[in-house]
Amino acid sequence: MATVILVRHGRTTANADGLLAGRSLGVGLDTLGLAQAANAGERLSVVPLVGVVSSPLQRCRETSQLILDLQGGAPATPVDEDITECDYGDWQGRTLIDLAQEPLWPVVQAHPSSVVFPGGESMAAMQARSVAAIRRHDAIFEAEHGPGAVWVAVSHGDIIKSVLADALGMHLDLFQRINVGPASVSIVRYGPQRPSVHAINTDAGDLSWLAAAGRVADAPVGGGAGTQRPRDSGA
Repeated sequence: MATVILVRHGRTTANADGLLAGRSLGVGLDTLGLAQAANAGERLSVVPLVGVVSSPLQRCRETSQLILDLQGGAPATPVDEDITECDYGDWQGRTLIDLAQEPLWPVVQAHPSSVVFPGGESMAAMQARSVAAIRRHDAIFEAEHGPGAVWVAVSHGDIIKSVLADALGMHLDLFQRINVGPASVSIVRYGPQRPSVHAINTDAGDLSWLAAAGRVADAPVGGGAGTQRPRDSGA
């Protein structure tokens, strides 16, 4: 089965200022965000990616390019509107401190499946479109490149959290329990019986095991032997 690596964009000027950027144009990575995205690209440089799909927003396209710069011949990055940021409607551009005073705020925290942002979309619709897009791309990459295919989706915090919640079999109302930091790497495989989650919110660690062939669809009883890292191969 193919493997999707979910990468959140690096930190932006809006993140640093405590603003909900939403789909605002012209929001790019700040200096720290560029370093974070470059670190993600370095970690992924040991993995031969068959593709990188990005949200169309600037901060994701910048992050995608920093990943591709270290791939050496990886295909260009297509954009997909279905993994773009949630449409926060009237909340877009406001500070998080201000939004925390809104009556809708505690509902977003405890019951996001019931939330419809004023002038925007519902969080349930956000999850539905993003999960469908990730599963669609995953099936295409596997059909084209085989079950060992590894690809990257560069998207946003709430989008990735909702995809991970679906893969974990969690109700959307529980997705706020998942943290997804800037330029973090999360890993999911969609098997014939169920998705399997192999990492969440990592910003360090060896990823070369993703280049290994031989994917096993069934969950190993007892946990299995894990992956063999290059540093262990001569032991």
